[in-house]
Amino acid sequence: MDAKEYLMRTSRELDGPIRQYIDDEEPANLIEAARQYPYAGGKRMRPAMVLAAAGAVGGDRSKAVPLAVAVEYIHNFTLVHDDFMDGDRQRRGMTTIHVAYDVPTAILAGDALFAKAFQIIAELDVPDRNMREILKYVTRAVWDLARGQEMDVNNEGRIVSEETYIETIRLKTSVLFAAAAAGGALAGGADDRTVKALHEYAMALGLGFQIFDDYLGIAGDPSKTGKSVGNDIRKGKCTVMVTHAVKNIKDPKVLEEFKGILGNADATEEQVKRARSIMEDAGSIAYGRQLAQEKVTEAISKLDVLAPGEHKEFMIALARYAIDRDV
Repeated sequence: MDAKEYLMRTSRELDGPIRQYIDDEEPANLIEAARQYPYAGGKRMRPAMVLAAAGAVGGDRSKAVPLAVAVEYIHNFTLVHDDFMDGDRQRRGMTTIHVAYDVPTAILAGDALFAKAFQIIAELDVPDRNMREILKYVTRAVWDLARGQEMDVNNEGRIVSEETYIETIRLKTSVLFAAAAAGGALAGGADDRTVKALHEYAMALGLGFQIFDDYLGIAGDPSKTGKSVGNDIRKGKCTVMVTHAVKNIKDPKVLEEFKGILGNADATEEQVKRARSIMEDAGSIAYGRQLAQEKVTEAISKLDVLAPGEHKEFMIALARYAIDRDV
């Protein structure tokens, strides 16, 4: 199973539904702004997770399509607001919405996508109990996303514990994947045990994906990842590799040297290489890759509740892709 091919196929399948829910209304600039990110395509991993989960439990995937659209709208709502908070001017090769329009329009566009998502969920063709459970998972995920974003802001410029960092990325990255998997399983009519297993699968997958992303930021090939190896070091990004290094560097002078480079926006290439070498000597880069592997192994083990089939194979392949990619 090729995870990327499945994602491309599902993205094409969802292109029409994603475009059908936002009507031509006034004011036109708000409608255009709200449409910009969801209409832009991309991997659409979260809505693909909804459909894969519904299919993997033997359900009717067509009944899960509206939920997939809603999850994509929620994801894009968070991107609109994140771009403004982070001051980003580009996303997916496009000018970000708060720059292309203005800040008030961007905030309202995000709010509009959020509202539209729950309007869509309210019209799902599922039993009432399943509807309530879907709403519980999705609303909890949005609440946790807000918590994770604020934790990320609070962590800037600080070396936090590994536990704090893991919790931050769980809230920022994993919870919406997990809500998508659980929601898709509920839309497909799965029992509670299966829903719980798929929720846990996606939670572990999200952690593995983000930890490996951090690993690529230190050990990846810039020509493939598209970002300088020094970016995360100069920004002082506290990852599991940084927390591991701080705990495992034995020489106090080397530790002070490392801390002096970390977060120094003007660090030279030689200083960046030195920080990377210190992390390598402490076993921290290898530790980051190993931890990502452990999370993915945990994720795949949760899929034992599923019968064999194409959608289960995709979920396994997606987990493996999380730690077997260049970007």
